[in-house]
Amino acid sequence: MNLRDLRYLVAVADKRHFGRAAEACYVSQPTLSAQIKKLEGFLGVQLIERSNRRVMLTPIGEEVAQRSRYILSAADDIVQVARAASDPMAGDLRLGLIPTVAPYLLPHLVPAIRKALPRLRMLLHEEQTAQCLDRLRNGTLDAAVLAVPVEGADGFAQAHLYDEPFLLALPQNHELGRRERTSLERLADARILLLEEGHCMRDQALDICKLVGASEEREFRATSLETLRQMVAAGAGITLLPKLAALSTSGIANAGAIRIQRFEAPEPERHIALLWRKGSAREPTMQAIAEQVRGLEPIRMLNAA
Repeated sequence: MNLRDLRYLVAVADKRHFGRAAEACYVSQPTLSAQIKKLEGFLGVQLIERSNRRVMLTPIGEEVAQRSRYILSAADDIVQVARAASDPMAGDLRLGLIPTVAPYLLPHLVPAIRKALPRLRMLLHEEQTAQCLDRLRNGTLDAAVLAVPVEGADGFAQAHLYDEPFLLALPQNHELGRRERTSLERLADARILLLEEGHCMRDQALDICKLVGASEEREFRATSLETLRQMVAAGAGITLLPKLAALSTSGIANAGAIRIQRFEAPEPERHIALLWRKGSAREPTMQAIAEQVRGLEPIRMLNAA
């Protein structure tokens, strides 16, 4: 048994297809199939159920694949330790970001990283919170930008990036838009458009709604902040938007049909952090990335009046 065979098994577990797994491993399909057969022979158990229609892992195959992910992650960390000793700011770094952050932070962060850390190549993945945490645990992500606190993140190191106020988005002629700022209490009895299940921002918005007596508009749930924005523009209701998203209107259709209103102090807000595995050899890299985020002009302006 060797690491290569474990990588082949994990690729099949991830792709559920021998051809795509072989392509991901840069080998021919017969080679990959033969090596997994060899691994099954060595272990004395069937790892994969093969049929013409689909590829499935047996229960023991799923367990072996999961343990293999940890082994491969540890092996990759050894390589990263060696590389980091010579240049921690070089090489690939797999970064996950939640969908309510990625489109609004990355256009500013990517150019800054390229300028400040030119030898670092960020491989970017947009995932919901649960998927980011799972991928951090199994080693397929090196770090993730998430809203905290979040359940299940106790085992990770983290660096605070920024606090982001929530703003109220409403149609231009909405009665709540008559003031320069509004109070949370004015949302009492209001029905708020929210994201679908799985988005951490949905839970944060629900907490705000419960605090002031507002409720969710149950006839519609959005898959993205941009869908929420367009529903507000169409007059379908009001919603809460994080400030970076609320102020990112370049190229957005119907942006003029929406009024963005800040709340009176204390403003509701969320806390964004960079998370990574404790003991990672890339910790200096993570701290450098966190410093770059905190230095971005849009981030420094978040809490400006």
